[in-house]
Amino acid sequence: MDEYSQWLVAVSGALLAAWLGYRAIRHAAAQRKAKRAAADAAERLEARRQAAEESTRRQTEQAAAARQAARIETARLAQEEASRAESESEAAEQAALVAEAFAAAEASAQGEAAREAAANAPLLEAARVAAEEAARAEAERLAAQEAFIAEALRLAEEDAARAQAAQLAADEARALAARQLEEDARRASARESASAPTSEQPPDPKRPDQTLVMVADDSKVVRVVTGRLLSKHQYRVSYATDGLDAVRQMQADAPDILITDVEMPGMDGFELARHVRHDPLTAHIPIIMITASDDRHREEAHRAGVSVLLGKPYPEDELIGYIQRAMSGEALVEAVT
Repeated sequence: MDEYSQWLVAVSGALLAAWLGYRAIRHAAAQRKAKRAAADAAERLEARRQAAEESTRRQTEQAAAARQAARIETARLAQEEASRAESESEAAEQAALVAEAFAAAEASAQGEAAREAAANAPLLEAARVAAEEAARAEAERLAAQEAFIAEALRLAEEDAARAQAAQLAADEARALAARQLEEDARRASARESASAPTSEQPPDPKRPDQTLVMVADDSKVVRVVTGRLLSKHQYRVSYATDGLDAVRQMQADAPDILITDVEMPGMDGFELARHVRHDPLTAHIPIIMITASDDRHREEAHRAGVSVLLGKPYPEDELIGYIQRAMSGEALVEAVT
């Protein structure tokens, strides 16, 4: 082995010896520390034991002193009681006799009460059972009564609802029948008026404030513009948003003149014109149709019964002139041809 290796071995051995020595020193220090802790704990335990013994000793002495004082007080009280007993022996004997009599009476009463309770126990149990049964029966009766009342109320509400529905249906049927009779009467009157011979004298023309003009157009702008023009000439104006709306309004209040557009949702102007012409109550109403394609719609407008076909935009004075001619009794049918 060379010197370097020997040196390494020597250094390693020295380090190992130093580390083992350090471990031994720490172990010895830990053992000394543990011994000191054990000694301290033993001292504390011994101090606590001595304190407990001292406390026990003091308590024992205090208890002995208390017992001695109690014995002295008991002896004193016994002596006083003996002296009182000597002077009150007769009273004590009488009291004893009275107490004995009361005890005997109480024992007799308790025995009688016990015998009576034993005799009445079956009756009391039967009464308790009967009371419980009666309470249970009453509860069941009340529950059944409440259920019956609830069911009766439900049935009554259903009957009331059915009666109300039937009443509403009957009212609606009567109203519908009345409207139908009124409509039939109006149609019959219109047919009689149409079949009656015409007078040679034409009727007096209506004034503008007596003339109701209906404007049927789905465009709000057109309705407003046309309505302002008619109002400026003192005509009364009603508005319909489409053909169906116009038909509904005519059933309540037929206008004197109808101004309608062609293209409208639901019912267009041609369908509206045909409906007006097929109803005897409205067949006489002049119809002025306004369309952007008057040439293309002219033939169909003629078949539908339109009185006047105007193009868009129409001359305002021309529209007012047609209305004035119609209200003076002049026929406007030729204006479409």
